Amino acid sequence: MPIGDTDCRTLRPMTAGDVPAVMAVENVSYTHPWTEGILRDCIRVGYSCWVCIDDGVVMGYFVMSVAVGEAHILNVCVNPKFRRQGLARAMIRFMFRLAGERGADTMFLEVRPSNMAAVTLYEDLGFNEVGRRKNYYPAARGHEDALIFARAV
Repeated sequence: MPIGDTDCRTLRPMTAGDVPAVMAVENVSYTHPWTEGILRDCIRVGYSCWVCIDDGVVMGYFVMSVAVGEAHILNVCVNPKFRRQGLARAMIRFMFRLAGERGADTMFLEVRPSNMAAVTLYEDLGFNEVGRRKNYYPAARGHEDALIFARAV
């Protein structure tokens, strides 16, 4: 399905065949990327796993779980070559719709405090900081906290 009315980019459910391309984006985006096994497990257990593609190229993706009235953004990522085009914002807005259709009333996520671009985006989309997980993310020197954000769907 198109992301926007005039957008040539498409969002579609992720398949096992997309995993190598998604892993390529994951590996260039994060210092501590998910493993292929984690991604395949997310697909296998039925999480909402979607890819943003254009002309067969995976530009970005997201993984979200929805249960018991809550949605959790587990991963949202855009290939660095395609950033600053509104793709992450469009994918998150799409997640709001999916989460609502699946009965969620609240959406949560964790983000590194050092990822100011993501923090700014989430706040702009109406998320608020509701907590902090100490030493949550592996980092070059030890660990980094995670900010917990939430917003109504």
